[in-house]
Formats: sequence, structure tokens, C-alpha cells
Amino acid sequence: MNRVLISMQDGLEEPAWFGNIEEYELKVLERLGYDGQELSILFCDDPFIKELNKNYRDIDNPTDILSFENGEEYEDEDGSHWISAGDIIISLDTLSKNAAYFSVSENEELKRLLIHGTLHLNGMNHGEEHVEPGVETSDPMLKLQEEVLKEFADVNLLK
Repeated sequence: MNRVLISMQDGLEEPAWFGNIEEYELKVLERLGYDGQELSILFCDDPFIKELNKNYRDIDNPTDILSFENGEEYEDEDGSHWISAGDIIISLDTLSKNAAYFSVSENEELKRLLIHGTLHLNGMNHGEEHVEPGVETSDPMLKLQEEVLKEFADVNLLK
């Protein structure tokens, strides 16, 4: 069993598809074999993520996704054991730009980013390699990401 907490940046309106994210993320966690994890997902705009990127990575530009791994373990009031996996922050502005750049739907790109962030929260890294249009990746994390994405090809989060 896993827990997913989803929120929007203050001042931004929840998109119509906002309620679809938790169920999808729980399926991704299950597919990847993670159990007892709690993570949060925050959707934001480019100025918000740009500030985080500047503060935490010393990069003064917006980005599509940031993942902040935690890994602390705790027991809740019911005696259940949890791992606080961390936080995923996704810019909805850059999500749209990425979809256009990769010539994919925003639905596909959103699913890709959620898988990507989940893998980062669980210690995986891709170094300097990133997914590029028309280029086959050799990185194990990115290969797994694309494999899982294909398995969820029929899921429409933006409905």
C-alpha cells in the first residue's frame, strides 16, 4: 500500500483532470514494486519551479520536473510503517512545451514525468542523458521509464 498526496501551487486553479493523478501514481508505484511509500506531487507554473531550480540546483531557468528524495521511515498513529519517498514538482507550463517539443500529447508527457519523478525518488539517476526525440536511450533509468510508459499507453489522465 502506498500514499500519494497531490496539490496545486497556491493561486493556480486545479485542472479538470487533477483527480486522476492519484490513481495513476498508485499504479505506477505498484508496477515498479514499491510498497509502503508516501510521496507528494505539486503542480505549479514556470516562475515557481524556476525559483526552486535556482535555489536548489543553481540553475536560473524553469524546468519540467524536480524531485526531492527524502527516504525517511516513520510509523503512523495506526502503527503502519511508511517511507517518506519525497516530493515531485511538475511545471504545467513546461509540460505543454515538452509535449510540443517531443511531438507527443500532454497526456503522454504527464505520464512520463510522473514515472520519471517516481524513479528519482527511489534513487535512480540518469546523469547527463535525457530523452531526446528520435534517439534510443542507453541509460537504464530512462529505458525503464519508457518501458513503464508503454505499459500505461491506454491511460488517459487528461480526460
